[in-house]
Amino acid sequence: MPHVIVKLWPGKSDKQKSKLADDITKAVMTVLHTGEESVSVAIEEVEPNEWMDKVYKPDILGKPEQIYKKRGYDRV
Repeated sequence: MPHVIVKLWPGKSDKQKSKLADDITKAVMTVLHTGEESVSVAIEEVEPNEWMDKVYKPDILGKPEQIYKKRGYDRV
């Protein structure tokens, strides 16, 4: 606990993805007061032409109660 899933478009380097995973891990450890051994981070690449159907509709529009940080232009 916890497992964090990041969905993003392809094109980021392994170095960038590793840095992101490290930074997310550090933030989780700090905020949730848990050890590194308890945190896992997955990065799922989703093609831009699939984003709407695989991410936006099911995960963003379909689960608004789970969104704690909205995109800047999605704010009401």
